[in-house]
This record gives sequence, structure tokens and C-alpha cells, in this order.
Amino acid sequence: MEFEGLIKSHVQRIKTLKNDILTEEATKTSLIMPFFRILGYDVFNPTEFMPEFVADVGLKKGEKVDYAVKFDNEPVILVECKSINEKLEKHDSQLYRYFGTTTAKFAILTNGIVYRFYTDIDEINKMDDAPFLEINLLELRDEQIAKLQYFTKENFDKDAIYDSAEGLKNEAQIRQIIKEEIENPSEELVKLILGKGVYNRAKTQSVIDKYTPIVKNAFDYIIKELLNKKIETAFANTEPIALSETQTNNEETIIEDESGNNIVTTEEELEAYYIVKAILSKYIDIERISYSDKESYFAIILDDRITKWLCRIYIKKSKKYIAIFENGEKTKYSIENISDIYGYADKLVQRLQVLDMK
Repeated sequence: MEFEGLIKSHVQRIKTLKNDILTEEATKTSLIMPFFRILGYDVFNPTEFMPEFVADVGLKKGEKVDYAVKFDNEPVILVECKSINEKLEKHDSQLYRYFGTTTAKFAILTNGIVYRFYTDIDEINKMDDAPFLEINLLELRDEQIAKLQYFTKENFDKDAIYDSAEGLKNEAQIRQIIKEEIENPSEELVKLILGKGVYNRAKTQSVIDKYTPIVKNAFDYIIKELLNKKIETAFANTEPIALSETQTNNEETIIEDESGNNIVTTEEELEAYYIVKAILSKYIDIERISYSDKESYFAIILDDRITKWLCRIYIKKSKKYIAIFENGEKTKYSIENISDIYGYADKLVQRLQVLDMK
């Protein structure tokens, strides 16, 4: 199996096992060691993948990092592991201490799902505060698979990775800045936009306060417009996918249900499906989202399980509804157009979070 297939199989393994992994040791043996095997390392050969690697720090002797990936018997990558249930934010300081005491050029902090890759761009022999690459395997994108391949034993080139690290780090920081500006436009950005001929008078604080929500709404509109274009393209180029065998007829999918009745999956229902996938795409692998069409409603579901429904769409001749389970009961919201589903993005994300914990 090729690298991409191996990584995607490993992602499925994580989804299957994650609720049963309770300790750091279980995380190592069940997730982290298999991950490095996929990268091509012999995890049972201490000359290549050494566990409990000694990295003495100052007066402290016997300090150990969980693993060291070695080339020519020299450590090149230090790997610090945490339990799958732990957040990584508070643990990079420990890896920081180890980094400067060895010849390793890279460091990885991981909980088996999230992998953070560090080096010393800002100051030689001191690990950077921010990773130059962060990959969440449960939200894995195709371009990230290509980046992971650089860390395989077969392709590993220390100098080439280091040369590209600064660009990757800067790109990640720029993305974060843009995300923050979209969610909460700064005064500087609002002033910049107003200065482009929008508002030619003095830009006082009251003017900035007035236009900040307008700028945010403009961002929201543009993002929705871009998503709609992507959805339209996907709808035009992709044959609809259903949970059972499908037949297409005049751009509609006809599915025979268990009772033998014909169910017609309409374009509006498929549009709703693509919108929900677009909303949740930054939180999970959208391949986990599918749908089940019933006579009375259209359910958008998680992990091919009808009991794990994200929402239900009701389309009548005169009315449309979206139903979301919240606070212990199903709540219906009236919508005029299918695109109004974007207005319930927060509720869909909350529903996803509840279902993903089950």
C-alpha cells in the first residue's frame, strides 16, 4: 500500500481506538509507534528509533525524551509523547529543555492525534516557541500528507526540511492572523479598509466601532459566497452519494427504501448536505458525513449511523425546516432558503461536538 493509503488507514485506526485509549503508554503503543512505522522507521531497532533517549539538561542528569529518531547513530528528531486525552499547549517547555542539549535538528510533540513539528529558526540551538508545522490526523488534508512524506525515512533530508521550515511557519502564522481578523477585525484593518475610499473623513473611535461589525459581516458574506460557489461546482461535477445503491434520473437520486417505496432525493436536499459539509469541514474529515433520505425528512448523519444525526431537513411545498437536537430535544427552525442553514453553523458545530464524544 502506498504512503497515502497507509496514513488514511491509520486515521481510521485512530477513530476506532481513541475512546478506549486511556494512558500515555497506550497512546504510544497503539498510535504513535504505528505512525512512525508508517514513516518507515524500525520502531524496534534502538539504533534507529531509541526509546527513553537520555537528554541531560544542565545539572539534571538522566532526563529522558520518549523517543529519538536517529541517523548514523545521531539523534535527528526528538519525540515527546503525551496521552491522547491531553492537550499539548502546556507541554512544549519540556521538549524545549531537551532540544538544546542534543544534536537533534527537529522535535515533535504529539498526543497521537496532533503532531507539532519544531526546529530552531528564530535562534540556533533553541527550539522555537511556535511549531513550523502542525497536523491533526483527524482533520488531515491532502497537502499535509505530502508534507508528512518529507519525514519518512526514505525521503528524509535534514537540510531541505530546515530550508522549507521558515516558509511553513510563516504561512501558518499568516493563516492564524487572517482567521483572527475575519472573526474579530482589528482597528488597524478597519482603518485600512475605510481608507480605500470607503470613508474619507476622520476615522474616530466611534467611526471604527460603527464599521467594525460591517467589516465582519462583509467577511462573512464573502466566505459564504465562496463556499456556495464551491458547493455549486461540487454539485455540478460530483455524482450524489447515498448510503444505499443509487440511480440517477434527471439529476435526482431515486432510492428504494426498506418498505419498497421510492424516495426522491432532491437538489435542495443535496444542497443542504453540501452546505453542512462545508460548515463542518474545518472540524472533521468530511468523509465522515453522509446522508439518509427518508419519506418524511432528509437526515445528515455522522459515521454512517442514522442514530448520530447532525440535523434533519424538512422540505414541504410551502415551508422548509432544519431540525437540530439540542438541550435534550429536537428543535425545528424555519428557513426560507436552503442557504439559511449557514445561520445555524454554531448549533451544527455544537451538535457535532456532542456526537463526536459518543
